[in-house]
Amino acid sequence: MELQTRQDFAALLRRMLDPLKPLYSPQKALLQLGDTGVSYPPRTIGMEGFSRPLWGLAPYWMGGGVDEDFAAIYRKGLAAGSDPQNPEYWGDPGDYDQLFVEMAAIGCALLEVPQIVWDPLTGEQKKNLARWLDTINHHELPHCNWLFFRVLVNLGLDAVGMPCNLERMYHDLDEVDSWYVGSGWYTDGTPDVKPQRDYYIPWAIQYYGVLYSVFAAGRDPARAEKFRKRALEFGKEFAFWFDENGAALPYGRSLGYRFGQCAFYSACVFAGLEPLPLDVMKGIIVRNLQWWCQRPIFDRDGVLTIGYCYPQLYMSEKYNSPGSPYWGMKTFLVLALPESHPFWSVPAAPLPPLPALYAMKSADLLFQRLPDGQVNAYAPAEVECSEHGQFSEKYGKFVYNTRFGFSASRSNVQLEQAAPDSMLAFVIDGYVFIRRHSESFQLWGDRLISKWSPFAGITVVTELIPQGKGHIRRHTVQSSIACTAYDCGFAVPKFCAGFAAAADGETARAQNAALSCTVTGQGGTGCIVEAWPNTSLYTPNTVIPAVRYAIPAGTVTLTTCVESECR
Repeated sequence: MELQTRQDFAALLRRMLDPLKPLYSPQKALLQLGDTGVSYPPRTIGMEGFSRPLWGLAPYWMGGGVDEDFAAIYRKGLAAGSDPQNPEYWGDPGDYDQLFVEMAAIGCALLEVPQIVWDPLTGEQKKNLARWLDTINHHELPHCNWLFFRVLVNLGLDAVGMPCNLERMYHDLDEVDSWYVGSGWYTDGTPDVKPQRDYYIPWAIQYYGVLYSVFAAGRDPARAEKFRKRALEFGKEFAFWFDENGAALPYGRSLGYRFGQCAFYSACVFAGLEPLPLDVMKGIIVRNLQWWCQRPIFDRDGVLTIGYCYPQLYMSEKYNSPGSPYWGMKTFLVLALPESHPFWSVPAAPLPPLPALYAMKSADLLFQRLPDGQVNAYAPAEVECSEHGQFSEKYGKFVYNTRFGFSASRSNVQLEQAAPDSMLAFVIDGYVFIRRHSESFQLWGDRLISKWSPFAGITVVTELIPQGKGHIRRHTVQSSIACTAYDCGFAVPKFCAGFAAAADGETARAQNAALSCTVTGQGGTGCIVEAWPNTSLYTPNTVIPAVRYAIPAGTVTLTTCVESECR
């Protein structure tokens, strides 16, 4: 798929959004794309489906794109959804309501294309929409990236001359600033409550900060400049999260937003920021979009599915509805650029030279780039205590890899269902226990050390040492009980060309025509774990090479070597 010109990007946007046109409700305020449930009611699911395409459509219109069908749909839907007398009224939001999330896309549309989504409305319709959006100023929000939704809504209301609450907006921005930890990185909320760093920084906090620096540059120049400087600093490090083949690191929650991974660089281009040269940022965006378009992420009607590289509910969060994946439309912010912008003419350049090993201390990750192109990120399992779901898998693996992905457990009652790739899994009374979070950790320049406990009476200190084609794991296990532990490598796709898997002595190896993973453990026994279907985020069927260790009551040190290759 060619992605060079504005026409190419617009064609891709249309390919993703045109299948939605016949699926809107009669009054166009709701878009129901599936039948799976989430933690909010069906009416809100429909409103989410309605709002999220605006992240791509508004920039498309801003840059000169024309689609009268969608323009008519959104004018009618905005009027109907905000009218308390209309049967498709979105409802009166309460505290912590998902509706506040979806208001942000409307706020940005008011900033970007008021001539399409605001000016054609009648006086009464404008009053209804403004009143409904203003409810965000009268309710509590989670103290995380959600505060930026109130910022964007107030900026949008102010831009069209409607009542807003700028004082509360500035208070929210002050709180966001308190989460800053350095090198362009924030935490998604108070650092001691939500310590992890993940994609919510680039595709949320940094993305919205860059938008603010554009739309509030005149009213708040000092803060706008601060956001811009932090984006420049962040953008240099964020390049480490991308593989030369276009894949981004599968790590953390909300991975169902897929190609939203590169949206930060789209925001930088839109704002005229160059943390990396323009052609390099284009290369990251182009290759990431191309990588995703090679995966079966659409259903038969062309609608995005819940999942990662294929439809897969096991990895989803409780807030992932059928319309959620369209959050990735934020990457199409580049379509707001005029045809004359150099972004459309420069070639997509490769990644810049990056060191083979890099300790990203503001993100608590140790990055390793292997000669064959793989990216490994060694993680400390530092996460918030209030989980959104499967945080053990999304943050607690020893290493995350751009070529293998990772697996999400189906249960902990069987090793094959747990699919504990890249983990040391303890089996006790038939149940599987893994690292959920670390009690403490140290990130050095060449290794990562963490202390953790999978089960009462067991403490593990794990030292991860990148080297050669992979890494060494050294576990010091103190256990009050005798049990069994499996030190697992990456999940390798099976049912494909060149697949083979075997265990011999202390070694287990799985391979196919594209990938291989070998695990060797001193004093252990190699084995192959037949992971249950649909546990891997990358492919429906995998096996996991592993080494099985007998854990005695007392103290024991385990040393395992994990190597991977790509062809």
